[in-house]
Amino acid sequence: MRIVLLVLASLFLAACSSDSQTMSVTDGAVSVPVAELDGGQARHFSVDIDGKPVRFFLLKTSDGVTRAAFDACDVCYQEKKGYSQNGEYMICNNCGQRFHASRINEVRGGCNPAPLERSIVNDAVVLRTEDLRQGLKYF
Repeated sequence: MRIVLLVLASLFLAACSSDSQTMSVTDGAVSVPVAELDGGQARHFSVDIDGKPVRFFLLKTSDGVTRAAFDACDVCYQEKKGYSQNGEYMICNNCGQRFHASRINEVRGGCNPAPLERSIVNDAVVLRTEDLRQGLKYF
């Protein structure tokens, strides 16, 4: 019985684990080289803000724009399931709604990925701590 419980616990933890990369704040910001976003694949990250993990994703869309959003939305955030990617679409892991990646940072509200302010400085995407702090309400 004990082994069965251990196996079940391991499977549960594996299913709930995230493939996000943990980032650190340096000089009031998090930065990711833009080159790491080539290929159109969303990259998921987590950063500790005020003792709480804030999850977000970055991707460079086919139009060449680098986009950033919290891994949550105004509607489904309480489920803490985030988004996955299927081609050029981000899909809410809770309700299944699909959003073309070109809408990220353009459309707000509803089940759209919650936009995250970003800037490009010296070939890196820079996310300021105060902008990341705005996502605490989702996590």
